Amino acid sequence: MQPRKPRLPFANAWFFPAAALHAALLLPISVLGLLDLIPALPGLATPAGHAREMLFGFALAVIAGYLLGPQPLRLTLALLACWLLARLGSLFWPGSWLASGATLLFAAGLVWKVLPRFIGAAKKWRNQSIAPVVGGFALLSAVTAFGLDHGLVRLLQHEALLLLAALLFFMGGRIIAPALAGHAQNEGRQLNARVQPQLEGAVLILLALALLLAPLPWLLLQRLSGAILITASALTGMRLLRWQPWHCRTRMDLLALVIGYAWLALGLLLLGLNVLVPTLPTTATLHALSVGALGSLTFAVMARTRLVQRFRDPGARRWIHPLALLLSLAALARVVPPLLGWQHTGWMLLAAGCWTLAFLALLVLLWQCRDVGRHGSRHLSAEH
Repeated sequence: MQPRKPRLPFANAWFFPAAALHAALLLPISVLGLLDLIPALPGLATPAGHAREMLFGFALAVIAGYLLGPQPLRLTLALLACWLLARLGSLFWPGSWLASGATLLFAAGLVWKVLPRFIGAAKKWRNQSIAPVVGGFALLSAVTAFGLDHGLVRLLQHEALLLLAALLFFMGGRIIAPALAGHAQNEGRQLNARVQPQLEGAVLILLALALLLAPLPWLLLQRLSGAILITASALTGMRLLRWQPWHCRTRMDLLALVIGYAWLALGLLLLGLNVLVPTLPTTATLHALSVGALGSLTFAVMARTRLVQRFRDPGARRWIHPLALLLSLAALARVVPPLLGWQHTGWMLLAAGCWTLAFLALLVLLWQCRDVGRHGSRHLSAEH
């Protein structure tokens, strides 16, 4: 009998703590710098720099940790080193060869390891569609690191936000549906609406159309993209309701995921309305997606993934799940005041404080799960 090969460590054992630490430190530093309360770092002196670190710093680290799965430690550390160098370059020398080169290497490594899993192994087109989404997001991270014109950077970041929304919709659904179905089975119920492939496919197509139409200069097509985003929001909300989330009131680990998905539906709605009604504050629409959806879903997914891998139980550390509500409070503080026309400096500080506390708590949890490399369970991945 041949000896069993040792298991490779999960990449998320390194990338999730890096992402959580980045979130806990960089966002408050960025907000304080934008408010002139502390000297701003060169790469965080503008809202575009703030958005870049949120999308291509924090979000891309979470994506890497989740999708890379088990990898040789040397490869994981090499990719993490590229990510760290890219962050240092973007923060202190934005547009430099260090920032652009390290970002390009990290993006290339991520694409090299992740895309074949969806292109070669996935049989359904919905699963295969994640390959261009991840590839496009990584490509935009590399392109925007080259110090482009401010207007072009804003356009590319808007496109990146739509790609991120598609990824959150797909991956979030593939985590939430089986989790809620398992909870229903434990309660003696049956959840018939799970992945909901027709709804899933429709929303992915709508987001792809919005992605293609948004950069076009014709007003009519831009308005059409807004209507498409509103439709995608309605279908996302419908998918969430068909999961019957009200049955998981006692499961904060599941509620954290559900709330993040609800923020995704609201964020798509506000993004679409912002296209149709330009007077709507852009900051409200963007933060519903970035703080509400991205923050809540990544927090819940990182906590759940590590708890399952370490303890085989997403409720093993129940204290962490209610803290996801801090991210909803942060999102409300960034969405509601601009919509009501309130002066929002204090609200920005409140949002930054809630965000920081949540991700510092997540760091504590990840430390408690630090020895997952010797245990681990089957990687949560897309259905093939």
